[in-house]
Amino acid sequence: MPEIREDVRVMSEARAEAPAPARRGRRRLPRDTRRRAQRLTRRHGWFLAVLGLGTALRVLAMAGYRPALWFPDTYTYIVTVFHPRPDLVRPAGYSMFLKLLEPLHSFAAVAVVQHLLGLATGVLVYLAAARRAPRWAATLATVPVLLDAYQIELEHLLVADTLFMFLVVAAVSLSMTRRPATVAAIGLLLAAAVLTRTVGQPLIVVLAGWFVLRGRIRPAGVLLAAALVPLVAYGAWFYATYQRVGLVGANGAFLYARTMSFADCDRMDPPPDLKVLCDPRPPERRPPSQEYIWAKDAPLVLQPGITFTQENDELAARFAALAITTQPLDYAASVLGELGRTFVWGRPVYPDAEIYGYYEFPVSEPGPPGRYPAQVGAEYAKLYEQGAIGTKIVEPYAGWLRAYQSAARLPGPVLLGVLLVPPVAAVAGFRRRRRGRPRAGAPAWLVPWSAAVVLLVTPAAAAEFDYRYVLPAVPLACLAAALSLKPDSLRREPGG
Repeated sequence: MPEIREDVRVMSEARAEAPAPARRGRRRLPRDTRRRAQRLTRRHGWFLAVLGLGTALRVLAMAGYRPALWFPDTYTYIVTVFHPRPDLVRPAGYSMFLKLLEPLHSFAAVAVVQHLLGLATGVLVYLAAARRAPRWAATLATVPVLLDAYQIELEHLLVADTLFMFLVVAAVSLSMTRRPATVAAIGLLLAAAVLTRTVGQPLIVVLAGWFVLRGRIRPAGVLLAAALVPLVAYGAWFYATYQRVGLVGANGAFLYARTMSFADCDRMDPPPDLKVLCDPRPPERRPPSQEYIWAKDAPLVLQPGITFTQENDELAARFAALAITTQPLDYAASVLGELGRTFVWGRPVYPDAEIYGYYEFPVSEPGPPGRYPAQVGAEYAKLYEQGAIGTKIVEPYAGWLRAYQSAARLPGPVLLGVLLVPPVAAVAGFRRRRRGRPRAGAPAWLVPWSAAVVLLVTPAAAAEFDYRYVLPAVPLACLAAALSLKPDSLRREPGG
């Protein structure tokens, strides 16, 4: 949009024309530059206020919880930094991100970069929305990612989700532009997202389909090629390491754990080699799905070798396929049940108190890791930091942030309402246009809306609900809602 480009140009000119500090007094900016800067502030003042408040909250997090917050997965990522090799459970993208920051020898620096990525995500949402939607709607679309306390806490955790969210939002935002040169960049961003969290794989199809819907077949092919080249290279590395095809080696195990919420071996009648994975307890008395991967007495964990050997993963995949094909309606109901946890008003403890606690700003300083693999990772973390690790809680800043977290979050029903805005607006617009000339082309909100739905449904279908899996979908859902509020969002793109 010309207004957005003009605003960016004004900011660049303001920086370029700013005089160097003088010995006597300070020179003022040229009058034209001051006027343009004032116009910029008036035009985007509300967004700048939200961005400023979001920045202040992140500074508060850095002051209250030093240097960062730890998660069980953190230690695995750090081990990969020092022993570069594909992991059987998680792709190595986040470890590569940590490797880039290793020369700083500071987890505080990692947290700062992640907070900057969170702020950048808000800026991307605003710029993408402001091209087509009212500025008030574009500003509202950024509020959850910039001001939600759980989003800020997630950025302070040493996990892959903030990086993943930024990469996906950047790819979707670029897909909304009209520059053909960005298509390859979209593919590379999606590849980086997949190598950060494999849940991003369906998004490659979603964005390629977006270009096809607009009649841009060649750019769709370029996008696919740009995304597949890094993924094939990583897959070759994975194969050279484990002699297995794929990006990770745990897909079967996770899907098996997912089906254990409903699998009934009496109905499935599995062959003898699969019966060892059955749980005789009725589904309502079984633990959360992920316990079937990590609990010491889980049937899959008790099999010979480590849980994620090729034999065990293939065995688990066969069990899951049999459960789904035998009980398709139970599987669908289970997926809907997990997805439904996204939209409840409260925030019930799930899947267990330990994992739930990692998503809250803690009152007391967390202790050292208890599990053996994490203890090994902690030693590498000390090498990364070149010093002691842990989290120091500094009051009153931490207390202010905990008080803020108790009140400032996006409730589940509100997120559901945000997701419903685009289809409802589309139906209303269709009814209005029945009396006039219909407009061809795909609506602009379709790609962020589809990406948000995919990011919410995929974990529920392949693993289980987790609060941190919801947050990367929120900025996309908000962007889609903002874009749907303007009738011009249904207009075909030039060149589409």
